[in-house]
Amino acid sequence: HVQLVESGGGSVRPGGSLTLSCVAPGHTSSSKCIGWFRRAPGKENEAVGSIVPGGRSPNLADFARGRFTISQDAATDTVYLQMNSLKPEDTAMYYCAASYKTQRDCTAAPQDEYQFWGQGTQVTVS
Repeated sequence: HVQLVESGGGSVRPGGSLTLSCVAPGHTSSSKCIGWFRRAPGKENEAVGSIVPGGRSPNLADFARGRFTISQDAATDTVYLQMNSLKPEDTAMYYCAASYKTQRDCTAAPQDEYQFWGQGTQVTVS
């Protein structure tokens, strides 16, 4: 499979919204999990949430629940991260990734169990 490609990042004011897109050819039909991660300067990579392709509702981290949603469109091989009520602490590089080999449920799969990654898209909230 090819790499995933994120887009939609940018700069927004606190309280604003952004929708990130992840074009993932083949991954939305073949992978076990599609995940969103983020990495802020000086911090470790952090899971935002994940979704089972064609499956049940997404899993979201506590900080994301109620503000962020993950959705998918199999027809376009695209996974979305809708972010509302953005805060300065949401500033980070956001990545999407696909997991094929994890033995865990998508809820628990860590970053090292995702095999394919996008290049990231920067979100700045200020």
